[in-house]
Amino acid sequence: MAEASKLWLHHSFTAPMLFKLQIPVGPSLIIPTRHRIILAVSRGHSNLSLSKTLAAADGDYDRQQQQRHRALLVEVYHQTNSLKTLLAELSKKNSCPVRLLEKDGDWARDQLWAAVRFLIREGRSAEALQVFDVWKNKESSRVNVATYSNIIRLLCNEDLLEEAILIFQDMEKYGLAVSLMIYNDIIHGFARKKEFDNSACFLDQVAASGLQPQAETYHGLIRAYGSYGMYDELCKCMKRMESEGCSPNEVTYNILIVEFAGSGLVDRMDTVYRTLLSKRMNLQASTLTAMLEAYANLGIVEKMEKFYRMVLKTNAYMKEPLVRKLAAVYIENYKFSQLEELGNCISARTGRTDLVWCILLLACACFLSRKGIESIIREMKVAKVRFNVTFINILALFYLKIKDFSTLDAVLTKTGQKNREPDLVTLGILFDACRLGFEGTRVLEIWRRSGFLETAVEMRTDPLVLTTFGKGLFMRDCEKAFSLGSNLKEKNDWTYHSLISLVFGKKME
Repeated sequence: MAEASKLWLHHSFTAPMLFKLQIPVGPSLIIPTRHRIILAVSRGHSNLSLSKTLAAADGDYDRQQQQRHRALLVEVYHQTNSLKTLLAELSKKNSCPVRLLEKDGDWARDQLWAAVRFLIREGRSAEALQVFDVWKNKESSRVNVATYSNIIRLLCNEDLLEEAILIFQDMEKYGLAVSLMIYNDIIHGFARKKEFDNSACFLDQVAASGLQPQAETYHGLIRAYGSYGMYDELCKCMKRMESEGCSPNEVTYNILIVEFAGSGLVDRMDTVYRTLLSKRMNLQASTLTAMLEAYANLGIVEKMEKFYRMVLKTNAYMKEPLVRKLAAVYIENYKFSQLEELGNCISARTGRTDLVWCILLLACACFLSRKGIESIIREMKVAKVRFNVTFINILALFYLKIKDFSTLDAVLTKTGQKNREPDLVTLGILFDACRLGFEGTRVLEIWRRSGFLETAVEMRTDPLVLTTFGKGLFMRDCEKAFSLGSNLKEKNDWTYHSLISLVFGKKME
């Protein structure tokens, strides 16, 4: 066995031609530590000795990695501290960036850009330009396209176009060739400020300087025209783009769809969408949600559901306002099963948020399902959900709808307690219930003792609740009273007590 082991080691590590072919020529540092150890022990070592040697090499390698990692952390820590110190000095009253620079002798690039960015955002752009000018003149190598491109982009992003043009002109004095990226930043900056004549002027300069405009050059213009609703100009921009040999790409079509969707121009949006599909281009997730929102805004249920299913197949994030719009469309079209499905799908993505609980409760209320409501309430208690005024009003409206006055009384008497303050909708539910025969004197007395009636009028209930149940008689009476009284809207300190007196025609105390 020992002889076989020696023979295996001999053949494994002593084939001279084999190692000459595998080992690269060059400094030994190119070969990892572990491999150098294997080569060093290729003759006359047992397996046990080799294992110990390799373990030691692994230990040395780990220690070296830890030391490098520690050194990197220390370096980052010092850099962060130096930047914090610099920004703290710049934050002081009457601080002078140029004096700080001269005091420090010089700044590293990250210090300069941190200072310039801070000064620009603090409205001290003149000081930012001064310190930039002093810094770049300290070394001739700093006068380059990349340096000027950085500061022009910072200025354009903050819509400081006059300052950006000064830097642009300074750059030309040095004979530096202006890049397309710089032109793009200036063109887009003017477009965002609705200064399209200046944008067109610099767009003409692109061709005059021998550069070829790219799709990105036009994208900022397209976004700006769309944001200002200038769709005729947007179409002209697209035609110019194509006439100059710059074909619209996937990003271009996605931008067009988003702009048309945001303005509710679904016919144009659909046309661009079909063009995108015909060219076998991809629809971005954000574009998909924009189209979904456009259909929801217009209540186009069939297409809304189609794109909603498409969104579910992606990782696209749907914000709460969009979810509310979808829920409202389902409620208005009596699609209560889809409303419940919406709540469960959003729950799978974001967890059971207050909006999700609201949607699930409303779905059960629309079905007039007592078992469904009670099941959701049990789930909420297990999840230790705090019952806010939206949940309370949903329950109160549900029990009022099915005329379960006993449970309604239990729900309303718990309001006025800590974290369960009523609002205008709750007050309306009480008085609407009283018109149907509910005895609300005890509830009103509880509210009076708690001081609720003397607080300012608020409506904190989720709008979906009113979409589902509508405004009751009391709230409509409030609106009517306000529409008839010319001086009522000027009164800002309305309390629930004064509002009740107004609606029922009693003299306010």
